[in-house]
Amino acid sequence: MHWTVARSGETIRPNHQSGSTMSRLHILLHRVDPSRNMARYYVLSIEDTLFGEHALVREWGRIGSPGRRRSQAFSTGESAQIALETWLNRKRRRGYETPNNANQLKLF
Repeated sequence: MHWTVARSGETIRPNHQSGSTMSRLHILLHRVDPSRNMARYYVLSIEDTLFGEHALVREWGRIGSPGRRRSQAFSTGESAQIALETWLNRKRRRGYETPNNANQLKLF
């Protein structure tokens, strides 16, 4: 199963392919406001665990620093997808957006 990255307002849906395992999904968001000295990143991803579960992994911090990482396990990919969409909507409401050019945002 492969996941597609959603743009603003779209849902994230898996693309099923026979014989494949779930690929990693990475959504990179950032929030930059020079007037407030703010340069933050947020990464949401769904990954397989060693126990056959699916994990929603969230990473965040200041651009240029390692930041923090949290992982939450789910028994199904659909429940992990729902959690990812919830976090994605929450972060977009807070002003995070997808970088226009992946090269313009260097995390480490």
